[in-house]
Amino acid sequence: MKLNKKQNRLRRARKSRAKIYEREVNRLSVHRTPRHIYAQIIAPDGGTVVASASTLEQEVRKGVKSGGNVEAATIVGARIAEKAKAAGIDTVAFDRSGFRYHGRVKALADAAREAGLKF
Repeated sequence: MKLNKKQNRLRRARKSRAKIYEREVNRLSVHRTPRHIYAQIIAPDGGTVVASASTLEQEVRKGVKSGGNVEAATIVGARIAEKAKAAGIDTVAFDRSGFRYHGRVKALADAAREAGLKF
């Protein structure tokens, strides 16, 4: 059986999510599409979204020309860290959802770290 690109990515994501679930910590989950990037902080129970940020938000859209670039990912990373602090969260596990840690995913993670989120 041959897997397609999405199935391969989800297979990669499953392993890291299992490890994060074992640790019972909040996770910063990232999802990217060609046009947008989304970030959510999910509680250890796996079902509660504590904070979220994306390039669909009005404040972010005003600041960027395109939602699918590193600049937009940097802004979303800073916003998710800001919202996490407001919710009383300072430590998370980074869940890259099977995406390679480079480009937009890396930019979002670096911006969140600079804004004071620890992972």
